[in-house]
Amino acid sequence: MGGKVMSHQSAEKNKREDLGNYRLVSLTSTPGKVMEQLILDVVSKHMEEKKVIRSGQHGFTKGKSCLTNLITFYDGLTGRVDKRRAVGVVYLNFSKAFDTVSHNILIGKLRKCGFDEWTVRWIDNWLNGRTRRTVISGAV
Repeated sequence: MGGKVMSHQSAEKNKREDLGNYRLVSLTSTPGKVMEQLILDVVSKHMEEKKVIRSGQHGFTKGKSCLTNLITFYDGLTGRVDKRRAVGVVYLNFSKAFDTVSHNILIGKLRKCGFDEWTVRWIDNWLNGRTRRTVISGAV
């Protein structure tokens, strides 16, 4: 239902030969986009009804963003500092984390979240029924 194109993402122009500086860009057909929206709607509705996602979740959550996350974090941090409480902060870098998501693990998590088997198989078929190819300098 679509193709993939490699996009160079490195700020360093001399590192074009490093494959780690590229990421896939999806070229999805209109029917594919409709299917992805249907899957998103089904998953979002289920997660909301079952209250699977905590209110503190900001990433990939409708109406929330990196900015709302930072504001919430800063508000909590300054509140604790104002009360002279100890504060510890750990920063983690999950760059490229979504490049390595296992479809099998994702499907297992859908089952654990209580999705019916028909929906799980529908999503599994969508994820695993896709083709990928890499084109660099005209070579596949």
